[in-house]
Amino acid sequence: MTTTKDAGDLEFEAPRAGELAALLVSAERPPRPGAWSASLTFGWRAMLKIKHVPEQLFDVTAFPIMMVLMYTYLFGGAIAGSVDAYIQFLLPGILTMSVVMITMYTGVAVNNDISKGVFDRFRTLPIWRPAPMVGYLLGDVVRYLIASVVMLAVGLIIGYRPHGGPVGIVLGIAVLMVFSFAFSWIWTMFGLLLRTEKSVMGVSMMVIFPMTFLSNVFVDPRTMPGWLQAFVNNSPVTHVSTAVRELMAGNWPAADIAWSLGWSAVLVVVFGTVTMRLYNRK
Repeated sequence: MTTTKDAGDLEFEAPRAGELAALLVSAERPPRPGAWSASLTFGWRAMLKIKHVPEQLFDVTAFPIMMVLMYTYLFGGAIAGSVDAYIQFLLPGILTMSVVMITMYTGVAVNNDISKGVFDRFRTLPIWRPAPMVGYLLGDVVRYLIASVVMLAVGLIIGYRPHGGPVGIVLGIAVLMVFSFAFSWIWTMFGLLLRTEKSVMGVSMMVIFPMTFLSNVFVDPRTMPGWLQAFVNNSPVTHVSTAVRELMAGNWPAADIAWSLGWSAVLVVVFGTVTMRLYNRK
């Protein structure tokens, strides 16, 4: 130990460099964060970004309201004869469509952080490797829930009546959240693969628009040509839309629920694996 005097001539002992290093080595280190806690931390980071940039909530508030009102009042009379009749069929479908479309912003956020060099820092942290990606998706699930609540509120105001009650609504939204979480892995892959945010959005729209419009979101597939029915009836969006619609109506569509969860598992396994390989090599 060395003796040092400060401005008040009070003597104190300062540790040598070797002693300080030994002290730091001997000190008990905090435990390494687990996979769940690390993912939640990154999910909270996504929430803080919304807090500082509240404009990010536009796509989960104003956009869903516009979608519900526009399609209900534009097509309700022509397709079902009245707005009240059409909203019973449309709302679960348009809810599915809107949330699925919102998932593309996950890839935009990932690409933005990569361009700013934030992910270089993430890779140096002693954490579970997929935690940043899972955190993004967990944070976006909150945004999907906000969009769902907003759309349901608007639907109830203009005449939607879910016969399944609160239980049916919760189950329907739960199926939609699981699928949306899984579907978002596609956009994390594109966020890592493409160079700019505009590229991510462009590719996302090219995939999402055909998938959502070629489904039973707006109309019953039985009115479509036979060759188109074959595609629509096997679309993952159709299975999810049907599951949400039937659950909210008070029914139990076991086959569509199984298909929705099966598609979700496939998306996570395939695109989650590809995403993490790209992330490790980026």
